[in-house]
Amino acid sequence: MLDYEILRLLCWGLLGLFTVGFALTNGLEMGVTLLLQFLQLSEPQRRQIAARLAPLSAGNQAWLAAVIAVLYAGWPTVYAVVFSSFQNLFLCVMLAACIRPLGFYFRNSHDHREWLPYWDKALFVSGLLPAALLGLLAGNLLKGFPFHLSSDMHIAFLGSLAGLFNPFALLVAACSVALLAAYAAAYLQLHGGPDLRLRAKTLAQTAVILFLVLFGLCGAWITHLEGYHVTTEIVPDGASNPLAKFVKRGDGLWLDNYEHEPALWALPCLVFLAGIGAWALCKFDRAYWAMLALALALALAVLTLGVSMFPFLAPSNISLNSSLTIWDASASRTALHGLLSFAGPAWLVMALATRGLYRIQR
Repeated sequence: MLDYEILRLLCWGLLGLFTVGFALTNGLEMGVTLLLQFLQLSEPQRRQIAARLAPLSAGNQAWLAAVIAVLYAGWPTVYAVVFSSFQNLFLCVMLAACIRPLGFYFRNSHDHREWLPYWDKALFVSGLLPAALLGLLAGNLLKGFPFHLSSDMHIAFLGSLAGLFNPFALLVAACSVALLAAYAAAYLQLHGGPDLRLRAKTLAQTAVILFLVLFGLCGAWITHLEGYHVTTEIVPDGASNPLAKFVKRGDGLWLDNYEHEPALWALPCLVFLAGIGAWALCKFDRAYWAMLALALALALAVLTLGVSMFPFLAPSNISLNSSLTIWDASASRTALHGLLSFAGPAWLVMALATRGLYRIQR
């Protein structure tokens, strides 16, 4: 059996891979559905797009289920803290995930035209809401959120729903929406008719520029944002005990990992390069490559979030020592070994199956 430290690292990497898979698949659906209200599409065009995405939508929810399952199996304390603290946000995300496949199905399965505007609005909400709320979640994870762990591991969330809508989190949410809109616009430029391609091209270029500006603002803000750092000695293969450490908070501490490993700067830099490349590719009607570039930017943005926070998974901004890391909040060694043995091959199967389904729908 692998060392406890290696298991924790590998399972953390696996969580990142499942999150990237979720972002690439569900992110495309979210982006397309939120753009349907802005592209002034005819009914045949709307039906064509819905018919293309409907067979994929329900299957794509498996990525969301997998992310939740890996988090629950690998870091049950983090799962409990995050889902109890953000329960209202996750409820909206889950409802949107349920509405989207139904919306695609019913708008193309019934001839009652009076219902179509309602289904289109439902699809729009099911795209915009999770795209914004998941960005809001990412922003609050970077900022830290108000929870406390008692000595017997009881969780107390001491914040409010309104407190989650802070300026930095809203900026990250806007960045998330802009990136998914650009990603989806490149997809529509690739698969739409001549008139749709022209409108999608313009929208993709605008959304890419907006994303790059917002991503740059997020990066500039993080240099002054209070980050977190473990001040006591970290025992990567020690027993899980979130309260057996001391944590400090200070401006710019989220950049610590980049100072210790300068090669990590490649991740945010490549996000910018991929975005600039996507803008140029859209301009010259290379929609396939533009979509790949934006998919790369999306994956790298997710990885940038992960490596910036490492080793933290859920930092607390009111009880610093209650913050949860991959080292002190994980499941047992046996549980992590089982997770790696099952979820590793499962990720590969899901990736190949998803790729096959998208090839069929080309």
